[in-house]
Amino acid sequence: MKVAVPSIMSQAGKDYLTSRGFELIETKSQSAAALVKEAADADGIILMTEPFPNTLADQLPKLKVIARHGVGYDNIDPEFWAKRGVWVTIAKNANASTVAESTLAAMMAISKNLVPTTEHLRQGDWGWTFAHQGFDLAGKTLGIVGYGRIGRMIAKKASAFDMKIIAYTPSNRSDGNAEMVDRDTVFKEADIISLNMRVTPETTRSVGQREFDMMKDSAILLNFGRAALVDQAAMQTALKTGSITAAAVDVFDQEPLPKDDPWFSTPNVLLTPHCAGNTKECMDRMAVDAASEVVRVLNGEKPLWNVNQPEH
Repeated sequence: MKVAVPSIMSQAGKDYLTSRGFELIETKSQSAAALVKEAADADGIILMTEPFPNTLADQLPKLKVIARHGVGYDNIDPEFWAKRGVWVTIAKNANASTVAESTLAAMMAISKNLVPTTEHLRQGDWGWTFAHQGFDLAGKTLGIVGYGRIGRMIAKKASAFDMKIIAYTPSNRSDGNAEMVDRDTVFKEADIISLNMRVTPETTRSVGQREFDMMKDSAILLNFGRAALVDQAAMQTALKTGSITAAAVDVFDQEPLPKDDPWFSTPNVLLTPHCAGNTKECMDRMAVDAASEVVRVLNGEKPLWNVNQPEH
């Protein structure tokens, strides 16, 4: 049987499949057009972040499983594919620790002005940093909106910084690392806010002008979750007007970012190209976990981390 995989996928995932007798279809692009052209006879596919339109159903007739190389699945419609008898799975546990580390790295970089200090030093300005002091994390309040695997991992790791940690999740379940509060309290009281919700109809663009008006003008917003959670224009305005102090953004409405995208002219924001999980260890885990789900399904077993239930 054949499995379509992105050519950039970790070799560990490819080896997992080939060692079990599967033939790989390696594609440089996972656009719909490329998949129709190169992977029309695939039995399974490992999908990164490209949109996977429902129109592919009739063009990939042998498909039995779509395994996301990650945990988010807003680029695919699981219920539609369930009606077509296709499993949709995620790599549930692969990236939580790494994304949490990246989130905290951004928090630390912003709190100590590391990026602008480096830029000014390269220009010969030794004294810039002394006129632009950072701030301690100890004693500050970290607010986490969305307390799933990644949110909980952020709280666990951040507890070492002697911060007060508050969190909001609809289930209100705590693991002891964060004080559970209502959603508005997070935005009103936190010095640093991390967005870690799933994209749903309720959470899409749920962080907008109302939330920015509630936040402290000294607040920092970290979005290493999904771009769709935030009203991008409202966030850019908040940064330009000083309604909030700074932000770090790893996810965008359009990826790669166009050269004329407004983010490039937005001040006080640390931008990274959707790379919060981009470590060798994490990429190996995601590839192997996704590959293992493909193998289970194609061997007639039920996957471990499915997000749908095929009807036939």
